[in-house]
Amino acid sequence: MPARPLIGRDRELAVLAGMIGDVPERGGAVVVVGEAGIGKSSLLRAAAQTGREANCRILLTTGVEAEAQLPFSGLHQLIRPVLGDAEGLPETQRRALSAAFGGGDGAPPEPFMIALAALNLLAEAAAARPLVLIADDVHWLDRPSQEALAFIARRVSADPILLVASVRKGHDTIVATVGLPELEIGGLDDASAREVLAGHGPDLSYADTERILREALGNPLALVELPAALREVPDHGADTLPLTARLEQAFAARITGLSALTRDAILVTAVDFSDELPEILAGASRLAGRAAGVEALEEAAEAGLIRFDDLHIRFRHPLVRSGVLQRETAARRHAAHAALAEVLAGQPYRQTWHRAQSITGPDDAVADELEENCRISLHRGSATGAIWALQRSAQLTTDSARRGRRLLLAAEHAFGLGRADLVDELLARAARTSLSRLDRARMEWLREIFNDGVPGDAGRVSELCDIAVESAGAGDGDLALNLLLGAALRCWWADTGPAARAQVAEVARLLEEEAGGDPRYVATLAVAEPVRCATGVIKLLNGTVLESIADPSALWLLGMAAHAVSEPVHAVDFLARAETKLREEGRLGLLSQVLTMQVLDRLELGDWDQALASVEEGRRLARETGQPIWDTGSTALHAIALALRGSDQAQAMATEAEHAASGRRLTDLLACVQLARGFALLAAGQYTDAYDALRRLFDPEDPAFHLAERYHGVMFLAEAAVHAGREDDVRPVIAALEAERTVTASAALARHLSYARAVLADDTHAEAEFQAALRADLIRWPWLRARLELAYGSWLRRQRRVADSRLPLRSALTTFDLIGAGSWARQARAELRAAGERTAADEPPPGALSPQDVLSAQELQIARLAAEGLSNREIGERLYLSPRTVGSHLYRIFPKLGITSRAQLGARLGQA
Repeated sequence: MPARPLIGRDRELAVLAGMIGDVPERGGAVVVVGEAGIGKSSLLRAAAQTGREANCRILLTTGVEAEAQLPFSGLHQLIRPVLGDAEGLPETQRRALSAAFGGGDGAPPEPFMIALAALNLLAEAAAARPLVLIADDVHWLDRPSQEALAFIARRVSADPILLVASVRKGHDTIVATVGLPELEIGGLDDASAREVLAGHGPDLSYADTERILREALGNPLALVELPAALREVPDHGADTLPLTARLEQAFAARITGLSALTRDAILVTAVDFSDELPEILAGASRLAGRAAGVEALEEAAEAGLIRFDDLHIRFRHPLVRSGVLQRETAARRHAAHAALAEVLAGQPYRQTWHRAQSITGPDDAVADELEENCRISLHRGSATGAIWALQRSAQLTTDSARRGRRLLLAAEHAFGLGRADLVDELLARAARTSLSRLDRARMEWLREIFNDGVPGDAGRVSELCDIAVESAGAGDGDLALNLLLGAALRCWWADTGPAARAQVAEVARLLEEEAGGDPRYVATLAVAEPVRCATGVIKLLNGTVLESIADPSALWLLGMAAHAVSEPVHAVDFLARAETKLREEGRLGLLSQVLTMQVLDRLELGDWDQALASVEEGRRLARETGQPIWDTGSTALHAIALALRGSDQAQAMATEAEHAASGRRLTDLLACVQLARGFALLAAGQYTDAYDALRRLFDPEDPAFHLAERYHGVMFLAEAAVHAGREDDVRPVIAALEAERTVTASAALARHLSYARAVLADDTHAEAEFQAALRADLIRWPWLRARLELAYGSWLRRQRRVADSRLPLRSALTTFDLIGAGSWARQARAELRAAGERTAADEPPPGALSPQDVLSAQELQIARLAAEGLSNREIGERLYLSPRTVGSHLYRIFPKLGITSRAQLGARLGQA
């Protein structure tokens, strides 16, 4: 550690030194948390010095409160030394970084694409020399930079990169809430506190020494500053004030004695975004009305308030800045902002920001400029900056209706960030303005878009339909479709009853001519009425040319519609294309939904490996992007995927999802919970319990009843009924579904019923039913085909047609092994043995396990992409990982699979 170690911080220094020592082997992150003045910055400086001594490259960024509205300023400060290497990034990432830092043109970049670009830039730099990233006062960094740091911190474990970030205790920052390890810094012990105080107050009396020790509570900054304050003002530090306030007062007291020009320079420094010395002196000159040179700063430096060199100026501690702002009047602060606005004529974004801070009353000209700043923020990938600009713009706007419209626009951007609290606040303010009728309708939509998961509320659905009709009548069909989709989603997540569902579909059809093939129209019909509207929706989907659609949001809506009407082939095709495009654009929030939505459909079609990879990634992204309902949904779907594989974790995971879904009566998710339970029990051979669990899905009075999701359990219910001797109980259920089949063209229902008819048929009709089911087009349905073959082969063997039974049983076994359906593969092997046939698969070599048994879903996904020929960089771009992280995964994957090279992956994974 440094030659002059910090007093009383041996434990903290040892922790940081240990992490830095490990950097060449593994990366990581740590958040240093403590009160103001507790020594966080000193620890970070010590960590930087340790990193230098360990031959690490040090990259630094420091949060400044005045810069919190400047998008990506903190990230730019951090990676500026390595930006020269950005030419080596993929073009989309390079463009995203350029836009974030104010350059380039084209569509606004997604924040996660910017973060991925920064991660890859850092990973490339770390390949040459380990990196230690120092981020001080993260709570004052702009929010986009905080989000980027959190993204990076979660993904550097395989790279020689360590992030050390400091956060003031009590601040709700993203970096401090994503589960990173924390190093909490408390006050110094008594002996250390006395040692620090002795070095800064050797002339103090015993009484004053004890008083300061009592007030400082081991805070190093207080131990340094309170002796000086006590000398200047003997009664300073009233016990009624918190320590931070007393320290601010101690710094503020020193300002009073400074010359007028120095006070002007210090005030401009306090309100400026930048620490650039020429800019601050120019602003001070404007404020003072006379030239201000570096001599104006020397007095403040001697007072221990600032440090400066030829280029930069910084406050000695953030509390100095807050002390300055606290001491000066509002009029003086406004004047300082106005002075800076004059200096920044060549930087319109910053100039407008300072102009907005220099006035108190309405000013429509500045309000219009701020709305333009909103567009600049969005172009840089910062919705946070756009929201602030629109909020301030609204405050300065004289026209009430226009003010409300700006607040609604800010609320839309807040929704994009997942900030339900901010949306509610902005809507409450907008409601007090003179909104037009259309804007009031838009406000209802904004109130709705966070409520996909509320309990079924037929009254609210009807209200939304009425507002949609009014919006359409006023000429805003776009808003009408948004409102209807919100109403339909209420019907999907938590059943609102047949009347409400029918009303949504009826109003949607009123817009049919104008909506044309709008994906929102298709999704609304499908989600509101997945049975009655299925045939019409499927016709629309069949008429859609997949390759002609480039918008991932449109693909997502069409995939949603296909899933709702139980068309797995269409759903997977639309959602897979949406996934590819969302990965290219870095839209991780919507990507998490697309990944999660395709899981059940991939399971239906036998693509189990991809289903498991999708649900694990979807769950991780839902948590990272703050989408609790999709987090719960992915938990339920994860349970289903594990249940089919026979995993012991499935039941516990289903219970976890049930607890989260029951509180909001989310019938869709409760249905998925019952599917998981039924599948797990069926895989374990507990047929009676499996039947009881699955039977709930078909009882309209049960909370787990869902019009569409129950179709995924039909063939399993029939199978469980046969094994449990409950055929008489299940026949009326199947008969009702057969009647429903005349209303809907659902492919999943048709396929499941073909299986149910066959296994429930008497021996006279069974063979005809099996053969009819197997004659259907099952090219995209290998899982269903294999189940039919297993059931048919078992029936043939029981009919003593042993030779005939072997062919379908062999075919079923091959498919089960390929997709990882272990329990059904064991059944097929048992049937083949009973038919007198033994296969090599009956006697696997000791320790020989399938890739699905030894690899996690993410590892399997990486292995498959590598087997397809993708490079580490290409895999990293697809999965939002650094190339080195991908390489680290492959390093662990090879020995697990018993191979030594990439070239062997295809054969080992069954892709040869």
